[in-house]
Amino acid sequence: MVRALTESDGLQPGYVRGGRSRALRPVLQPSNLVLGEWRSRTEEQLAGLTVELIHSRAPLFGEPLPAAALQWATALTATVLPDAQPYPRLYSALDGVLAAIEAAPAARGWAVALVRYELLLLAELGFGLDLEHCAATGRNDDLAFVSPKSGVAVSRVGAEGYEAKLLRLPPFLTAGGAAEWDDIVDGLRLTGHFLQRDLLIGKGAEIGAARARLVDRLMRAVA
Repeated sequence: MVRALTESDGLQPGYVRGGRSRALRPVLQPSNLVLGEWRSRTEEQLAGLTVELIHSRAPLFGEPLPAAALQWATALTATVLPDAQPYPRLYSALDGVLAAIEAAPAARGWAVALVRYELLLLAELGFGLDLEHCAATGRNDDLAFVSPKSGVAVSRVGAEGYEAKLLRLPPFLTAGGAAEWDDIVDGLRLTGHFLQRDLLIGKGAEIGAARARLVDRLMRAVA
């Protein structure tokens, strides 16, 4: 069975005859862009799916870091989104992330986009973080942390004495601009905490392993 993300109809499952064949395996590689046609006799029946390759990203799977990023982004999306519900913003954002990985295999060129995609995914599924004001003071300046319980930002003043219990909020998520490696790692820790708590619990070890591979390879790249 294949699950493909469409712009107007969300995730759509389908059975591809001969999907494990030598001819179709490269076509069905995660992150590829395909033209699909679904056909079924009844609504209850799993639709048969025929695919035509439009654009392949298969060559990137020969490079460990881009491969881990592509696998994680597509696996996350396929795991947490419900079938047949459109998420056009996520469709566009995921397409942008995959294109960024393809255009700049070095992580600095796409890691920020990946963190932003994970934040958008949390928000689209009802678990968005509040990064616009401080949970302690109500002000919107000097935000540097996030509460791991409430998902609300905390300023340096509001966090005084509790820094070790909070998650760091990297500046690029509030002020934009480029990100240093430490900021990228902090961003991944931030989104990883809320993804695991709110969306991935009970989803099995495989999805967690995909993210662990990505973070491990990113840390090696940083070192």
